[in-house]
Amino acid sequence: MTWRSVMISRPATLRREKFALLIEQEQTARLPFEDIAIIVLNHREITLTHPVLSACGEYGIGLFSTGPNHQPNGVFMPFLPHSRATRMLRLQLALGRPAAKRAWQAIIQAKIGNQAECLKLTDNPGAERLESLARRVRSGDPDNLESQASGLYFRALFGNSFHRGQPLWINAALDYGYAVLRAAIARGLVAHGFLPALGLFHASEQNAFNLADDLIEPFRPLVDLNVFKHRAGHDVDELQPADKAALVGLLNVDLAMPRGVMSALTAVEQSVESLARLYEGSGEGALELPQLIGLAQHQYEC
Repeated sequence: MTWRSVMISRPATLRREKFALLIEQEQTARLPFEDIAIIVLNHREITLTHPVLSACGEYGIGLFSTGPNHQPNGVFMPFLPHSRATRMLRLQLALGRPAAKRAWQAIIQAKIGNQAECLKLTDNPGAERLESLARRVRSGDPDNLESQASGLYFRALFGNSFHRGQPLWINAALDYGYAVLRAAIARGLVAHGFLPALGLFHASEQNAFNLADDLIEPFRPLVDLNVFKHRAGHDVDELQPADKAALVGLLNVDLAMPRGVMSALTAVEQSVESLARLYEGSGEGALELPQLIGLAQHQYEC
């Protein structure tokens, strides 16, 4: 099981040495490719060789680039030979709207439930109201309770004057964390033979990751919780390397899943697997979605 998320924020040269990635800086670090899930390139003076890119494709590693604002702006996705890619595409195209709407209902209920849990974990009011909204979500969320819940939630979490368009450290951190999660989900979808452009609810013709934007929803409160816990002392909107490393590190934070407690990255993989079962006809009850339980780092067995 891959588990490492590697973030490089200083000048470096990346090379391949047989089955390992070499990160050459003042000293050279060596990491087995099979242990890596994600690499984030967060400095303008990073060079890498073609064998490194080839290894990323071979081992199913998501490689992220960042722009001048240090936000993720691109991802190299493995072009994995999946035995059921064509079959999965047919299943995606054949899924009926009633099934898609029921799946979206389950996703939004899980998202609002995790938002309520985030408010509890941060000792903020409003959890009971969110739990009530979650119970009232109907198939397809025709009442747009997701939007109502988000408005209540972000004001309870970050203050009545907060909104997502403000140039604040909080918003920069939320955007960065969401981008990392989104790309990790997209990587998992491709690895399981999905075409990420075909979503359950999101359907923009200009979005290559509509399905990732569906599945990310219950995972978002994990980022929100981290940002709330670390919001103090930031007077500017620019993220520091330690902030970015902590947000990438959320992939190794524990979440509760129907099959037990596991890292967020493993939870993503299990959610994607359950999504495949939904498309195969098991219904929305097959979906395995995460439950927020805190920010404890997952303890891997050696």
